[in-house]
Amino acid sequence: MSSDNIEKLYQNYGILADAKEDISKHEKEYTEILAAVKGSDKEKRLASQFIAKFFNSFPNLAEQAIEAQFDLCEDDDVAIRKQAIKDLPTLCKDHKEHTQRIADILAQLLQSEDATEINIVHNSLVTIVKSDPKGALVGLFSQIHQNTEAEVVNEIVRERCIKFLATKVKQLGREIINKEVEEIIITECKKILEDVVAEEFEHIMDLLTWSRLGKTPAGKKELVQIVAALAFSPDDWHPEDTEHVERIIQCTQHALPLFSPQVDSTQFVNFFCDYVLPKWKEIASPEGGSDYKLELLKIFAEITEHCGELEKPQEKIDAVYDLLINYLPEAPVEEEEKTDTDKTESSETKPEDSKPTPSLQFSHVECTLFALHSFCRKAPEALGADAARLKALRLRLQYTARLTQGYIKKLKEVTKDKKGDDANSEENKLKVVALKTTSNINTLIRDIFRSPPSFKSRVQLSFLSKKTEKEEKQSADTPADKQSPPKRHRPITFDNGEEKSSPEKRARSGERNQKMYTPPSGKYSSRLNNSGRFSGPPARGRGGGYGRRDFRSNGAPFRRRSNY
Repeated sequence: MSSDNIEKLYQNYGILADAKEDISKHEKEYTEILAAVKGSDKEKRLASQFIAKFFNSFPNLAEQAIEAQFDLCEDDDVAIRKQAIKDLPTLCKDHKEHTQRIADILAQLLQSEDATEINIVHNSLVTIVKSDPKGALVGLFSQIHQNTEAEVVNEIVRERCIKFLATKVKQLGREIINKEVEEIIITECKKILEDVVAEEFEHIMDLLTWSRLGKTPAGKKELVQIVAALAFSPDDWHPEDTEHVERIIQCTQHALPLFSPQVDSTQFVNFFCDYVLPKWKEIASPEGGSDYKLELLKIFAEITEHCGELEKPQEKIDAVYDLLINYLPEAPVEEEEKTDTDKTESSETKPEDSKPTPSLQFSHVECTLFALHSFCRKAPEALGADAARLKALRLRLQYTARLTQGYIKKLKEVTKDKKGDDANSEENKLKVVALKTTSNINTLIRDIFRSPPSFKSRVQLSFLSKKTEKEEKQSADTPADKQSPPKRHRPITFDNGEEKSSPEKRARSGERNQKMYTPPSGKYSSRLNNSGRFSGPPARGRGGGYGRRDFRSNGAPFRRRSNY
């Protein structure tokens, strides 16, 4: 019986193929082809091809044909689904009114677990975007928004739709993604950011930066405002919660490539100085994970370079001063008796062997000192406004400089004349970064010891890869979306604490079991409600097993997964 049906399908195909101009008179044959979607597997595969082949000839049966093709796209047999998905774009090639609907269906098909099927869905989506970019993108964004508002959300569909947009759309070129289509992308992406998880934020920001917004100072300023609104709100800053800290770090990292002499970072600097630094002791890091305080310091140091005019500069400089003091070792009593500040630059004298050398978190010191230096460049007299505070800082810096110079000398000895594999080894690279870190600290300290303090020196933070002159020029001419983020290096300390290094970098005294010097700890804030969540609307878990939780910024939830 099945063979008879297949034979009948081929007969109907022959009739329709030969009919040419009179094909519209053969609705009966096309209807029989549509009915074959309920037949055997071979009938279904043939029906999929024949439905698409003659779709344009039977506009009165268009709705029935589309539904029949959709049925095949949901078949239990993966081979039938793949065939039907391949044929779907044909239905809207000459009938743009169907594009949005077909894009919506293709978006739903992204939930497949079969990698080859997903690839076919991607290919079909690319085909319809090329044919009708406006209709296809409206359909895709519609599916994303439906999976935001629905009570039961298909997490995978939304995720994969966003990833498709961020990766495939950019490859299509400006001939397809014209200004009108680009405006749709920008408008819809902004809506998505009103309710977004961390991974989605990455993709959407990547797409927005690729758009016209990432090409001009005005557009970059708009992007900075978008990121700032997501990153922080004074009423929604809970430093004791790692998710809040992660949000600040991630958002600010995305803003960094946007800053320039035309696009300042003042809004971010103000938030750090007014809310992050005063709560420094309460900032949490995940157990056994990254040092979030160091990550924040790195970001803070970078954004101070692009800060505009400081509001209340004295207060901001005082806040950074207080933080820096926490990371500088206290000078021994005999150090305080030395008044000749020139001894800072002649630190060949070793600490007494009988006294252990304090542990130093050089990466932390470099970042904090760099931020202080950047601020003082804008308000040179602020640091010396209080003579007692300046003296206290200089005493600690003088002692730090003496210790640092010892490390610099040793590091120069172990890194010089390195070639080939030795020069490219991870150990040597770390030593080179350590040398850069300690040299930066020494350079910045010297400026503070000038009379009066001067802040003219320029250094590049050690954790950022050094650019050649050619790369600097290329970077200046390259839009923000195409610039690679600066490569960061490992933090530098010289003890057996949370960040390890080789024995060559340790203190001259040979003490190898010293405790890490850390800022005084304080009590955690208790601004969480009884449920352990933050105040505001309850979280809308999306899908099972992801352990989601909403955290809001200016009224908009910025959601993340537990495996961030």
